[in-house]
Amino acid sequence: MSNASTPPNFIKNIISEDLRTGKVQEVVTRFPPEPNGYLHIGHAKAIWINFTLAQEFGGRTNLRFDDTNPVKEDIEYVNSIKEDVQWLGFEWSELRFASNYFEEMYNRALVLIKKGKAYVDDLSADEIREKRGTLTEPGVNSPYRERSIEENVDLFTRMRDGEFKNGEKVLRAKIDMTAPNINLRDPVIYRIAHVTHHNTGDTWCIYPMYTFAHPLEDAIEGVTHSLCSIEFEDQRPFYDWVIAETDIPNEPHQYEFGRLNLASAVTSKRKLKMLVDEGVVDGWDDPRMPTISGLRRRGFTPEAIKNFVFETGIAKTQGIVETAMLDHFIREDLKLKAPRTMAVLHPLKVVITNYPEGEIEYLEAENNTENPDMGNRQIPFSREIYIEQDDFMENPPNKYFRLFPGNEVRLKHAYFIKCNEVIKDEEGKVVEIHCTYDVETKSGSGFTGRKVKGTIHWVDASTAVPAEFRLYEPLIGDIQEEEDSLPEKTFMDQINPNSVTIVQGFVEPALQDAKPQDKFQFFRHGYFNVDSHYSKPGAPVFNLIVSLKSSFQLPKSV
Repeated sequence: MSNASTPPNFIKNIISEDLRTGKVQEVVTRFPPEPNGYLHIGHAKAIWINFTLAQEFGGRTNLRFDDTNPVKEDIEYVNSIKEDVQWLGFEWSELRFASNYFEEMYNRALVLIKKGKAYVDDLSADEIREKRGTLTEPGVNSPYRERSIEENVDLFTRMRDGEFKNGEKVLRAKIDMTAPNINLRDPVIYRIAHVTHHNTGDTWCIYPMYTFAHPLEDAIEGVTHSLCSIEFEDQRPFYDWVIAETDIPNEPHQYEFGRLNLASAVTSKRKLKMLVDEGVVDGWDDPRMPTISGLRRRGFTPEAIKNFVFETGIAKTQGIVETAMLDHFIREDLKLKAPRTMAVLHPLKVVITNYPEGEIEYLEAENNTENPDMGNRQIPFSREIYIEQDDFMENPPNKYFRLFPGNEVRLKHAYFIKCNEVIKDEEGKVVEIHCTYDVETKSGSGFTGRKVKGTIHWVDASTAVPAEFRLYEPLIGDIQEEEDSLPEKTFMDQINPNSVTIVQGFVEPALQDAKPQDKFQFFRHGYFNVDSHYSKPGAPVFNLIVSLKSSFQLPKSV
C-alpha cells in the first residue's frame, strides 16, 4: 500500500481525461478549511485527496483559509490547521486567505448588481427564512427584490461604508425564488458584521458568505478541480452560477466525494467546540477527540492515518467506518517501530524470598522481537518486584495459568517463580505475595527441565519509575446515523462518563526519560504514547493508543 497515490477512483479518471483532452494544462487543487475550529479525521481525508491527487499528476495544491466569517474565526485555528497539514506530511504550494480577495469579491458583487443579478434586502434573517419556502413549496419574492440598479449600488456602497447596523441589510443574489433547488432561491451573498477580522482588522464591516466567496477564490487561484465532500453537491449549481454571472476569468469545476464518518465519533466542529467550551474535554487536542491534534496527542502517526484514508477509498457514496479499522492501521504501523517493554498498571508486590537481599542483576531483553535492528536493553531484577493484580488469584478457575498458591510461572525475560505465601491486610485484601525463584530457569539459559504454561510481566520494585496511565474508551456512544442530524441534546446525553480512566503504576527505569510522543508497546496491555501535556521529566504520563488485539480483518484484496 502507498499513501503517496490514490486508489482507482472517479476523480482520478476525470483529471486524466481533462489532461488528455487539453481542458486543463496543470492540475491545481486546494484544501480550503474555515478557521473556526481544529481539523478532524474527516479533514484528514480531504487533505489527503487534494494533495495526493495533485501530486499524482504533477500539479500543485494551495492551503487556503476560507476566513469569511470573523465572528467564529481565530488565528489559533489558523496556526493549528497549518501544523496539522504539515504533520500529515503535506506541503502546500501557496498559503492563501479568502480575506486577501475581499476587494475583488466586492467588485464582483457590484458586477452582479449592475447586471440586475443582485439586490439589497431589508428583510431580517427570520423573514428571509420564512419566505424561502420548502422542498414542496416555492419561495416568495422579497418586497425589496425590484429595487433599481442605482439604488442597490448606492445601498451596497453605504453598507461597505458602515452606515448600517448588523442584520439591517443583506445583499442577495437574484436568481429564482421558485427554483426546485432551495440554494438558488435568492441566497444571501453579503452580510453586515461590525467585528474585527483576524487578517484584515477593521478594514471591512461587510463580509461575503462562504457559498459566494468559495467559487471566486477558486477562480482567482486558477483551481482546476475544486474537490469537496458530498454535502456540497446541492450547492454546485450556485457555484456554477457565481462563476458564470460575475464574469470572472477562469472556470473551476466542483466535484464531490463521500466524506469520512467514523463510528462513535462526532466530527461536527460546532459539537466539538461545545465539548471544549463546556469542559467535557481538556481542549481540542484531548486524546479522546477525533481531531488530528487529538489523534496526534493520543499517539496516532501520520502514516497510520494516511493508510487508513487510503483504504476508505474515494467514491460518491459515504457511510460510517468502524473505529476498529483505524485501530488496525496504527497497530500495523507501530508493530515494527515501537519498543516492546513492560509496565505494571495495577501493582501487586511480590517478594522473592530466596533471592539475595540488596542484590540487583541485569537481564538481557530484546526491544522488538519482530525487528532485531532495534537491539537489546538491560532490565534490572532484584528481590522485590511488581506484577499486575489480575495476574494473581488466590482461588483461580480452571485453565487459569498465571500465578496462584502453589503454581509456577515464568517472569518475562527472567526466571520461573512459585507462589508460596499470600499476605493480606486487615480487610482480607491481598497486598503482597511471597515466592521463590529457580536460578536454573533464567531466560535464555536453555533450561529444559520443565515447562510452565503462564508467562507474566513485571517491573523491578527498587528501580521502577512511577507513571500515570490514561486508558480510553470512546467519548461518545455508538452513533449509527448521520451525526449532523443528531440533536445537540441527544449528542450530549451520549457522552461516555468512563471515556478516560487514570491509573498509577510503574514502568521500567529505561522509560524515565521518555519524551512526549515517544511510543511503546507494553507487554499484554497495548500501544502507549507519552502525553505532551501532562508528562514531566522523571514522571511520565502514558496515553493508551490502542490495545494489542482486535477482531477486525481487512478484505483479502488489500
